[in-house]
Amino acid sequence: MEVWAIANQKGGVGKTTTTIAVADALITRHQRVLLLDLDPQGSLTSYLQLDPDLVENTSYDLFDQVDRIQPKETGFDNLHIVGASVGPANLEKRASSLKGKGLVLNRWLDAQKEHYDYVLIDTPPALGMLMINALAACDQLLIPVQTDYLALKGLERMIKVLDMLGKSGRFIHYTLVPTMFDQRTNASTRTLEFLKNKYSDQLWSGVIPVDTKLREASRLGVPPSFLFAGSHGVLAYAALTDSLTGKLIEYA
Repeated sequence: MEVWAIANQKGGVGKTTTTIAVADALITRHQRVLLLDLDPQGSLTSYLQLDPDLVENTSYDLFDQVDRIQPKETGFDNLHIVGASVGPANLEKRASSLKGKGLVLNRWLDAQKEHYDYVLIDTPPALGMLMINALAACDQLLIPVQTDYLALKGLERMIKVLDMLGKSGRFIHYTLVPTMFDQRTNASTRTLEFLKNKYSDQLWSGVIPVDTKLREASRLGVPPSFLFAGSHGVLAYAALTDSLTGKLIEYA
């Protein structure tokens, strides 16, 4: 089982879209995928038509009842989820009282190894116990970076966190994923050029284009390829997943 975290210390860069679209590409390859929503905003949970105010057995409960939490079915084959609730927003306040607080998620995932091929973790856009748990547990980190100047600040903060972890002995392999790319705008092209110049070794060679079909799939609550298999966004995320797994995805 491989654990991939999707993180950036800036909201609105495409974290949730990347999480669901990569999961979509994996289940298309008949891989068993578990989604874990650690973001108190619950965007991933809401995407799959679950109400963060009502959902039970959540990522918040993991920190209180780690041995009792079971993932929920999503209605899509090979795709399960542990959703988010409003609880994680209050979790940081009592973090100091939790024993081994940075490794709670790691321990819970150990019990899931026989059930899933991949775990994808959608993280909050801020450094705290939830993101630390995700970084401690992941085998690979995806950092979506909106191709816009303002998004670079969030990336810089994320890189500083990874450098800090590296100094403490925790080295995380990460891939930068340029998102919302619009070749018609100077902002997108110049930001992409900056990423190529500064982060060439970590930058994925492709881009995720602006694609309204991804937004429509979100509105309808379905993995994008189920309705828009030939769209530019779906094909781009398939190519990203190919590069991450070293395998070719073939859509029907």
